[in-house]
Amino acid sequence: MDAKMFCYQCQETAGCAGCTQSGVCGKKPDVAAMQDLLVYVTRGLSAVTTRLRKQGTEVSAQVNHLITLNLFTTITNANFDKAAIEARVSETLSVKAQLLSQLEDTANLPEAALWAGSGDWEAKAATVGVLSTENEDIRSLRELITYGLKGLSAYSKHANALLQEDAELDAFLQRALAATLDDTLTADDLVALTLETGKYGVTGMALLDQANTTAYGNPEITRVKLGVNHRPGILVSGHDLRDLEQLLEQTQGTGVDVYTHSEMLPAHYYPAFKKYPNFVGNYGNAWWKQQEEFERFNGPILMTTNCIVPPRDSYKDRLYTTGAAGYPGCTHIPGEIGQTKDFSALIAHAKTCAAPQELEQGELIGGFAHAQVLALADKVVEAVKSGAIRKFVVMAGCDGRAKSRSYYTDFAKALPQDTVILTAGCAKYKYNKLNPGDINGIPRVLDAGQCNDSYSLAVIALKLKEVFGLEDINDLPIVYNIAWYEQKAVIVLLALLYLGVKNIHLGPTLPAFLSPNVAKVLVENFGIAGIDTVENDLKRFGL
Repeated sequence: MDAKMFCYQCQETAGCAGCTQSGVCGKKPDVAAMQDLLVYVTRGLSAVTTRLRKQGTEVSAQVNHLITLNLFTTITNANFDKAAIEARVSETLSVKAQLLSQLEDTANLPEAALWAGSGDWEAKAATVGVLSTENEDIRSLRELITYGLKGLSAYSKHANALLQEDAELDAFLQRALAATLDDTLTADDLVALTLETGKYGVTGMALLDQANTTAYGNPEITRVKLGVNHRPGILVSGHDLRDLEQLLEQTQGTGVDVYTHSEMLPAHYYPAFKKYPNFVGNYGNAWWKQQEEFERFNGPILMTTNCIVPPRDSYKDRLYTTGAAGYPGCTHIPGEIGQTKDFSALIAHAKTCAAPQELEQGELIGGFAHAQVLALADKVVEAVKSGAIRKFVVMAGCDGRAKSRSYYTDFAKALPQDTVILTAGCAKYKYNKLNPGDINGIPRVLDAGQCNDSYSLAVIALKLKEVFGLEDINDLPIVYNIAWYEQKAVIVLLALLYLGVKNIHLGPTLPAFLSPNVAKVLVENFGIAGIDTVENDLKRFGL
């Protein structure tokens, strides 16, 4: 059967090899083609901006924002709207043409920097996608870097939304993206660039952490309601806290409640959001259960970023998107960085809807980002020294619909009572409702927040290394058993590798974009491994 597309950037890619007929995520071949083309022209624009910087010409924040949003738009489950993606291609070509005219020397620029958009776009896309790099190892490393940069773009975009910038970070992202067009770079060159991407991953995570805590305060231990009220509601999913803030401001006094879904759960941990009386609680579970849960919510849903599952007709008219997110036939709410978005249509829609159907009752506890955990450092250190806590198990990352992911629930259930789970991201939905108890008042599941908050887990590890006077971070009583799904998990992995963390286990499968030789490098140099059975892995981790 002839391939209609090729994409292998997420964990659920078909056969752990690549989606060739249609994306497991729901992405159709024509949308995949336009995403490939958007990445291509963004690489070309990045080659131009990199050359401009070399000649001493400043690149504007608007251009930096365009590039990060382009990459974010192509993250798994973010945007299925072909017309919206084509519009971004057109805008990128226009900006690139303007910047090309400012170059003193255009010699030896890659073809992507010079292509003006002529001809059949889908035919062009077929020649510039993933498989256009023939050498398997070079292709693997280019894609590993690209996916890391896509994850990095998400951190950068969220920080930008809160008016935080890092010019050096933007310059690196564009330089690295342009480098994936450079046929003179060897595999060794690209391995070095991969680790440098991890270095800037740490920078990007720190930037976003600063942006979030400056705007909303440090997350604190919080109990989050799981039930519902009897008023109409709006459900907010995705990751963008600035969108949530604006919606909360605009719903005050309207009689409409606001609930979080999936990765928006950690918004409840920030002090600034607790002042809104209509910010009710969390509704539902991880992103992949949204079809059933969105149908039962009754009110409108706002998708602020990725994690869209193609909606059922029963609620498609209630699904709104904003930012990098998009789905054909769903209303998109515009608004650039620094602008106030108008959510009045969403609020008016909510007023016509019934209250949400209750899915469950009870509460979740979270808010264990680095500032909160470090405030408990003495208590944690005492528990470790006394043997009450024998090991920490980092089970951060992503959730997904594959049946094999039940492994993470079973693994959490099987952990000895003297272990504590450190988590961030929607992977927590596999075990955050198990009620595993506590150790001397320290909950056995410490939720640091979104995948965007994975920086906290690195800060906690580095602080513990300092407290215990260790020279090597790998001497800590911490093991890493991480679930991955999309490209933000890739940048978290690269950041951990840059920090020197070894023996990370990834599951439920290793990335399909790792060629055998690239995988061998990661195994031999960093101890990267997959997962086995729960019983075998408990033994392997010394648990």
